[in-house]
Amino acid sequence: MSLSNTKQLMLGNKAVARGLYEAGVCFISSYPGTPSTEVTEEAAKYEEIYCEWAPNEKVAMESAFGASLAGRRAFCAQKHVGLNVAADPLYTMSYTGVNAGLVIVVADDAGMHSSQNEQDSRHHAIAAKVPMIEPSDSAEALEFTKLAYELSEKFDTPVLLKMCTRVAHSQSIVETGERTVPDKPYEKNIAKYVMMPGNAKKRHPIVEQRTKDLIAYAENCPLNRVEMGDTKIGIITCSTSYQYVKEVFGDSVSVLKLGMTNPLPENLIKDFAAKVDKLYVVEELDPIIENHVKSLGLEVTGKDLLPICDEFSQTLIAKSFDKEVASSFTLEENIPNRPPVMCAGCPHRGLFYTLKKNNCTVLGDIGCYTLGAVPPLGAIEMTLCMGASIGALHGFNKVRGAESEHKTVAVIGDSTFMHSGMTGLANVAYNQSNSTIVIVDNSITGMTGHQQNPTTGYNIKGDPAGKIDLEALCKAMGFERVRVVDPYNLDECDKVIKEELAVDAPSVIISRRPCALLKYVKHNKPLKVNTDKCVGCKSCMRIGCPAISMKDGKASIDTTLCVGCNVCSQLCPVGALEAPEREA
Repeated sequence: MSLSNTKQLMLGNKAVARGLYEAGVCFISSYPGTPSTEVTEEAAKYEEIYCEWAPNEKVAMESAFGASLAGRRAFCAQKHVGLNVAADPLYTMSYTGVNAGLVIVVADDAGMHSSQNEQDSRHHAIAAKVPMIEPSDSAEALEFTKLAYELSEKFDTPVLLKMCTRVAHSQSIVETGERTVPDKPYEKNIAKYVMMPGNAKKRHPIVEQRTKDLIAYAENCPLNRVEMGDTKIGIITCSTSYQYVKEVFGDSVSVLKLGMTNPLPENLIKDFAAKVDKLYVVEELDPIIENHVKSLGLEVTGKDLLPICDEFSQTLIAKSFDKEVASSFTLEENIPNRPPVMCAGCPHRGLFYTLKKNNCTVLGDIGCYTLGAVPPLGAIEMTLCMGASIGALHGFNKVRGAESEHKTVAVIGDSTFMHSGMTGLANVAYNQSNSTIVIVDNSITGMTGHQQNPTTGYNIKGDPAGKIDLEALCKAMGFERVRVVDPYNLDECDKVIKEELAVDAPSVIISRRPCALLKYVKHNKPLKVNTDKCVGCKSCMRIGCPAISMKDGKASIDTTLCVGCNVCSQLCPVGALEAPEREA
């Protein structure tokens, strides 16, 4: 798939993947996380690039570092909270530097469309003392990716390429080019790559000098540009906020568009400020550019006009600047909210119903099963970060003792368990808390769009790969009690949960049923409602299945959604939910 020297419409993430191809990247290791996932999925379509899903972001970044060390350009991608996991290698890679270029995508999620927080990843770039660049559309996503490798090798540093939801998932025109593949030899250099204290101490001054060199580069580089218009207002902005500013103001204001957001230039900003009457900063989330501008002794308006929370929009910026054009960006219709819900036939639904029925305290984890916290199930009472359910359960039970041990469980998905659940499970086994862990194994990484993981037996391209046996792994980690249940069978779930909570021993329950949306999963025919039997008791509504509703006082099944899982029929006291009669 070369597509060289053509113009085409691309998602921002796809454009990054194209930039990786043209930059001659040979190795990619990532962990899926919205809104970064498509970068690696699209890159995997290029046969010239080796791509893989790693168990977590830390492993992905370490693997990419190894490929860079070996002399080939490398890459890894994650969402903003994934960079927290990979921060350990990142901060020390800043000291070691690189051999071949190493670029790291971090995709922020202002507005928390699919995240547990909306942290600003620019803080990581500042703290790790590595350069960060931010494209504002797909064309820049491609070009900045290629430029990032030049920066990485010129300044001997990993480079962070910061995407955000709107740039990652919006389309614009890009122009593709040819692929070139640099190859650098590996040379043994203990002083540079072995970060024991004596060597690290000598590398720190190199990092500080590199920052000074990068500031000098930022003063006059292709990543930053000035667009002079009317000088009454000057706006410093970056990323998707630049697009909003241009849509609201057009050429009626002067703009300093920053493509490099760490380190920030000094003289470029001072010169721009001197040319305008009033200076503003428009940036999503934290006032990082604004604080930098203030540190230069300049008067600027930023977060006292624009919010520090949530993502921006054309309407918000227009209203904040009291522009009359605000109405042109506002939809007249009141569009109803569409809250997320577990899919019809989701295997997690029966498990959460059973846990709620048994009045369990459920400590949850990150995945689509987090929707078990949503009414009418309302089963999950805590979700923190990847893998935290098991560690939290251990601490919870250690301090509450018998009061909680027989009614509290952790629920974690198979992909999340491989990501960072194993260490929590090792802690339970080693320090012997009486804890019951439920691994909801839906045979895929569901929340980010059906990516493979180490338990599925397939790699990123769908080819056979190593497969980890969850039962054998849990037993090898010291758990004598490992049970497997089918969450479509409510009686079986109820029986096993009761039994495992009753014993005074650590235990694991594997709730195994593949995701209902997987293409290869065969479904039963939709159920039908026998309206003569139905008494309108709404017992079937207690599982919150989107395929079930009430019409004219009777249950109704949407046959376009129902997969015939029969969980609802097990709740009906009068047997009104029936399987269709077989055709003769």
